[in-house]
Parts: sequence; C-alpha cells; structure tokens
Amino acid sequence: MSIVRSKRTFGGGREADSRFPEAVSRFRRKRERHGARLALLARLALFARLALFARLALFTLLLGAGGLGAHTRIAWGQDSPNTAASAAPTTLRPPAGAAVLPTQSSSSAPPSSAPPSSVPSPSTATPSANPAPLDGRDGRDLALRLFRPEPSVKLRRTVVERARWPVVDIHTHFRVKTRHSVEARDAYVELMDRNGIAVCVSLDGGWGEPLEEHAAHLWERYRDRFVIFANIDWRGQGRETEPATWDCQRPEFPRIAAERLAAARRLGASGLKLFKDFGLGYRDATGGLLRVDDPRWDPIWEACGKLGMPVLMHTADPSAFFAPIDEKNERWEELHRRPDWSFHKGGFPARAELLAARNRVIARHPNTVFIAAHMANDAEDLAELSGWLDKYPNLHVELASRISELGRQPYSARKFLIRYADRVLFGTDGPWPETRVRLYWRFLETDDENFAYSEKDFPPQGFWNIHGLFLPEETLKKLYHENAARLIPGIRERLEKWQPVRQ
Repeated sequence: MSIVRSKRTFGGGREADSRFPEAVSRFRRKRERHGARLALLARLALFARLALFARLALFTLLLGAGGLGAHTRIAWGQDSPNTAASAAPTTLRPPAGAAVLPTQSSSSAPPSSAPPSSVPSPSTATPSANPAPLDGRDGRDLALRLFRPEPSVKLRRTVVERARWPVVDIHTHFRVKTRHSVEARDAYVELMDRNGIAVCVSLDGGWGEPLEEHAAHLWERYRDRFVIFANIDWRGQGRETEPATWDCQRPEFPRIAAERLAAARRLGASGLKLFKDFGLGYRDATGGLLRVDDPRWDPIWEACGKLGMPVLMHTADPSAFFAPIDEKNERWEELHRRPDWSFHKGGFPARAELLAARNRVIARHPNTVFIAAHMANDAEDLAELSGWLDKYPNLHVELASRISELGRQPYSARKFLIRYADRVLFGTDGPWPETRVRLYWRFLETDDENFAYSEKDFPPQGFWNIHGLFLPEETLKKLYHENAARLIPGIRERLEKWQPVRQ
C-alpha cells in the first residue's frame, strides 16, 4: 500500500518507481548540505559572541585601570551598508580636568538615532596603544590648553612706549614679587624711567620691624620714587593653625592697631592696605571668617581718617570666582589652572555679602578715604559700581589687573572713566614685564581694537581681547597722577621733585 501511495504521489508506472529512490537521495543530500550550512553559521555566531564578550571585558578592564586615558577615541565599524549612514564614532568622555573643544567631523553623516541600549558591532574596533593627540587637527578634538587662535582681521597696531603724562602706579607689590632683590628693584626703576612712571606705591609694607625693613630696601636709593602702605598683622604672635590665639581676638587689639598705624605714619607710611584675606581668610576665635564690617574694627578706620591715611581695600574677587567651575564659567580655564582661587565652595561668604559689608564700612566712616582695589572688584557691572560711587563720596577705585574687564566693554568703560575721572586712580598690580606695562598705555591712550591685554600667549584673566579707550587728555592726567597726588600723602612732593628721564 505504501508503494502504491508513493507511485500516486510521484506519477504512475515503472518510471515513477525508478525516480522515487533518486528523489529521496537528492532530498537527503540537500538536507545534509543545508544542515552543514546551519552548523557552520551556528559556529560563526558562537565565535562572534565570544569575540564580543572578550572585547567588552578588555574594554572594561582598560577603562577601570585608566589605561585608555583622556585622549582615547574609539570608532566602531559599520555592520552593513544599510547602517553605514547612521553609525557614528563613539568618543569616550575625558575625565575631569581634561578640557576638550569639540570639532566638526569630516563626515557629513548625521548622528546615530539608535537607542542608547543598542551596541554597534565591534568587529573592526581596536583600542589604540598610542591615543591620538587632542590637537584639533584632521577632525580630532582640541584640548582647551592648546587653543591658540590667530585672528585673521588686519588692524592698526599703535606702539606706545611711554605714558603721555607722569604716572603714579598706586598698586604694586615689591615685597611679594621681588623679595627685596636689589637687582630687581634697580631694574624696575629703570623700567619706570623708560615709561614715565614717576612714583610707585608698594602695598606690602607690613608694620613694625617688617615695615622698617621694607622702607630701608626701597628708600635706600629711591626714597623719592616709592611710597609705602602699611598692613595689619591680624595673627601677631598667635599660632597660625589656632585662630583663637591670634592677636586680633584680644579686646585691646583695635586700640593697639591704631597705635601701630600712627607709628607707621611717623615712619613715613602713607596709607593702609587690606588684602582679600580680610573676609576670605582670617579667622575669629570660633574658626569662622572675620567679618569685614565687624564694629570691633571701627577704631582702625577712624584712626586712618584722623591720620590722613587712605585705606586701599581688596574685598572679594571677580564674580566668576564665586560661580561653579563648569562649562558656563567664562573663566573656566583660569580656575581650572588655579582651583584655589575659587570661592564657590568651602563655606565662603557670597560675593554680594562681602561687597555689601565693605560698603557699610565706607558708609560708617565718611571722614576716611577708601580706595576699593581692582575697580571695587565689580568691573563686570559698571552700572552697579556707578551707584556706589554716587552714594559714597569717600569711595574711590583703581584699575589694577582690570583692563581685561574694562577693555571688553570699551564704550561703557570710556563713558565711566570720563564721568568719574576724579574718582579713579591708576594701578597695575605690578611689578610686571615691560610689555604688560605698555599695554596699559595702549589701552588708555589709543583707539586700537582687538589686542591682547597680557604678554602671555594664553590670556591669564579671561579668554578674550580688549579695545582701546582713547581717553581725553584731562581724564588721562587725573587718572595717571592728579588724583593720587590729591589723596595719598607724599605723592605730590615726589611728583614735584621728579625729573623725567628721556630715552
């Protein structure tokens, strides 16, 4: 019966009988060939899975051990022509501290739309033993520290080798920056002669014996070229790590400080300089920061007013130093190099609180002249600074290390300096190299555009250039020396004796 059914299936008669075994044989051979292919494909799939797991394990080990580093870039291969258009290289994110500027890929293909969970085939991925440098070339990413743009705009460059009027630089640090080096002192006096700087105010005098040493160093040969400001020693004989032992914690300290300042004035000191540690560093007996507007210090400010000693006060710092160090901070690069300059964390007061405390001191002591250092640390907001100058007639400001801020807003800065020409003094925060000193003349006197504010290749206080203000002659004279002669004891007499050295 089975044979008859087979005959009916494949046709009738003997011819069908003879074809049946042949058909079965062909079917079996075809099934065997198909089975062999399936077995081969299964083995290939197994090998592919094993290779994937091995590479993922190696990748995990290298990443966990830091072996790939911040400069490794891995590009996965495409699986098939259908995915070539959508597949894109996957770039490892560098760890914190490795600044990278993205570059446009040489390919015009859009980014992949695959979900995050999908993993492209790593069939062609090979971690490089020598990661490509982040130099921005050939489609590579660029490390921010290597960014050195060369402007293509062609502009006039005015060389100003000497200030137009005699200059009094009221903000210098000859103790901190020269360490009482006779050679450095003499070399800078020569620089002063070349540039028309008649007098420098050294703000590092200290009081007592340190003040005597500093005066001896500067006045040994150049008494008519230097004026000195005293400083308060808040710690005194106390132990540095135990603020409760500091002299400033004693009830009699304000009276003693006033007496020390009177002695400094008799020695020849012309003013008092407060560093930013007053508010951001010095501690009270409980370990908290000393308050700038603490009434305990009122006798000190009163004494300065009676002695005719202006108080040059550095309070707070630029606004960027109180903001998070992240991708939105315009001075990220600077703070990345110097994270200790950041006051965003660590229990520091808010910048606005510090500036308000300083202003309360100024308001409480109208008979004392206050000079707020570095454009009152508010050059980013000239409207707010204008309000302070209008409100406090005993407040003045100076330019030191802030032409970078003023120069990026030249229209507003020019109007500000002309309007408040009687309230702004000249300062540099030097001693500086001659190149930087002369940038101040170029900034104040010319209408040059888009030039560097520092001699350094990488801008040290903001990633931008500045523009000249071409100030009027009367404004320049007040800013360069007239205001200093009016406010600071000893300046006028020195200006009258000064004889310019013509090169």
